[in-house]
Amino acid sequence: MRGFVARTWPFARWPILLGIGFAIGFVLPYTLVLDHRVKTRVTEIDFSQPTRVYARPQLLEAGVPMNKATLELELQMAGYTEAAHVAQVPGTWSADGDTFTIASRGYMDPVGGELPRRVRVTLAAGRIASVFDLTANKPLHKTHLDPARIATMYGAEQEERIVVQLAELPPLLVEGVQAVEDRDFKNNHGIDFSSIARAALADLRAGRKVQGASTITQQLVRNLFLDRNKTLVRKFNEALLSILLDAHYSKGQILDAYCNEVFMGQQGGQAVHGFAAASWFYFGRPVQTLRPQEIALLVGMVQGPSYYDPRRYPERALARRDVALDAFHTTGLLNDAQWKAARAAPLDVTPKPQLVVDRFPAFMDVVRKQLQQDFSEQQLRSGGLKVYTTLDPAAQVYAEQALDDTLHGLGKRGNGLEGAVVVVDPGDGDVLAMVGGRESDTHGFNRAYDARRPVGSSLKPFYYLMALADPSRWNVASLLDDSPVALKLPNGKLWTPQNDDHKSHGEVPMVVALAKSYNLASVHLGLQLGVNRVAAFLRSFGLTDVEANPSILLGAVDMSPFQLAQLYEFIADDGHALPLLTLRGVLDAKGHVIKQYAVRPGKGQYVQAVDLVRWMMQQVTEYGTAAAIGNSSLASLHVAGKTGTSTGQRDSWFSGFTGDRLAVAWMGRDDNKQTHLWGASGALKVWMNLFEKLPTAPLSTAPGPGIQYAWVDPATGQGSLPQCDGAQQYPFIDGYAPPVQNHCYLQRLENLFGGGGSASTQPAAGTQQQP
Repeated sequence: MRGFVARTWPFARWPILLGIGFAIGFVLPYTLVLDHRVKTRVTEIDFSQPTRVYARPQLLEAGVPMNKATLELELQMAGYTEAAHVAQVPGTWSADGDTFTIASRGYMDPVGGELPRRVRVTLAAGRIASVFDLTANKPLHKTHLDPARIATMYGAEQEERIVVQLAELPPLLVEGVQAVEDRDFKNNHGIDFSSIARAALADLRAGRKVQGASTITQQLVRNLFLDRNKTLVRKFNEALLSILLDAHYSKGQILDAYCNEVFMGQQGGQAVHGFAAASWFYFGRPVQTLRPQEIALLVGMVQGPSYYDPRRYPERALARRDVALDAFHTTGLLNDAQWKAARAAPLDVTPKPQLVVDRFPAFMDVVRKQLQQDFSEQQLRSGGLKVYTTLDPAAQVYAEQALDDTLHGLGKRGNGLEGAVVVVDPGDGDVLAMVGGRESDTHGFNRAYDARRPVGSSLKPFYYLMALADPSRWNVASLLDDSPVALKLPNGKLWTPQNDDHKSHGEVPMVVALAKSYNLASVHLGLQLGVNRVAAFLRSFGLTDVEANPSILLGAVDMSPFQLAQLYEFIADDGHALPLLTLRGVLDAKGHVIKQYAVRPGKGQYVQAVDLVRWMMQQVTEYGTAAAIGNSSLASLHVAGKTGTSTGQRDSWFSGFTGDRLAVAWMGRDDNKQTHLWGASGALKVWMNLFEKLPTAPLSTAPGPGIQYAWVDPATGQGSLPQCDGAQQYPFIDGYAPPVQNHCYLQRLENLFGGGGSASTQPAAGTQQQP
């Protein structure tokens, strides 16, 4: 042996010495560099998570306005799927007539949240009749559906990921991925030579690559450190990095990182990473709720998410799932009964991916603007925030449909027309829906928020309110002068406004002047109040571009639909000037509340005067310019509203509210040309199309505190006996009803001696019966 070494050493020493030198001079330093990279990269692992944006949760409580079509729409928008039989699995629903069975998923939001439960919801007469907790087997006062995801704010990587701890994953998934991908994971040191040998033999027999040999550690290394080039250098790096990773970190840490990083699919430019995100993407519910067959599908797809895509290639996916189930069974993770039941189950993936980039661009445009005031761009793109908004998905869909249907219904007259809609909950100022244009699903100019257009007669209720706030001088029966106006302006021009019918109507009651939207009567009232006072009152609502000139009395003020909704919220909510909100709150990636958006309303202002204006606006929809509502199936809602048309019919407006919903609709052209539409022939139709579908509570017709009804003679504005001809009941602030001056003596004598019947005491159309 010594002789052999002595003979070969002169020839072998240089290769050996070169090898040692190479190892010391390159491999060792290279290993140290990779080792530092491993320690640094894994220590700094902070998987980027996008910010997810959610709608508001749907309240399920007896008495809440609801119909079958809307509840189904709310469930669909929240990603629920209809069960073949009675709903059992979280994220599913079923219906038997007007009775729904819903298996909710539960959620957490800035004000609390809900636990998962099965509930039975019964509908009747346009409302929720009852809610029953099937999980606890008892009636339930109220609950909420988990909110629909409406948008996602991705970082540069465009990665969809939900980071979870290993302990939060189902044990079957954690053990199952090892059974399928790396059975010797707990014992190997990053690479598995026996698996490499088995794979090489299988490939040799098949004449092609048929079996992989990568360990879970190697797969993680590829995802974290390497590109996809299949070269010898990359293979060497992969093996060395895997050994180093295994040496520095526990199996639990490696598996934890793997389960959050593994690639699981793609939708457009968004890549789905990790089992938690994949669970929502394919099944529409949390990974903790998955059944064995669903876990097996996810585990099986690791080998090739695109090739085994269950939506595109269900047969491939089913076969691969069954391979994973067989591995679960072979390794004892499933018993015979569980294995057979799982193999017999269908794939049950949701028809559409539960991955939303930007469903409602106009609404999200405002959300982003409000968020950017409190959070950096980096936080919004990769901070894993959960943003909870005020959006009502059904209201949004119905608003989009209403505008679209109205535009199409106009035929050729609709060409070139645009529109916008804002829907608000007047009780808290929450914006429920926002449509920025006829192309509502695309980004572009947000007419609901950014377009400033003259609002026409939409402003009249606000200076009528000013008058009624002085009950010693004005009331709803006060006679207003509807005679022609000729006013010389400071610039020397003569201002001569006209009524829309180009007629003068003499003296008319205030309520009639507003209901019929008489311009001349309104101008006379505004001039008596003082243009400067009217302008100052409008500025008190935060409006800045309000000039004190007479034209503001006919709406020569540019506002967006959002601003006008803000203004009308004051009347709809009993004199509370609440700011309109699109945000409810924000949670960080760990579920901690970091921001809440809420408004605490103070004491209402001009409450009785607001009540009177609301009553007058109800007459607008009963016999005034918006009488189409009173003559339709919406009459029972007792809507309060006001039409508006700008000079030259360039803008058509309608603002109206029910007991719990306020909506402002606008129609016009971007080039500011004439639309040939009035408020009643354009925007009002949008509003009506919306509320024909949207569940809502009627507006009360009962007088509020401090309001009394009295009989008056509309022709004189004086108090009257109820039996007098033409007498009508009007509301007044307590103590300010006009004294009875019309005793109709002549009429009573004629009735007495002429044998005539008594005069009707029923109020005329558009008046209020005293309750």
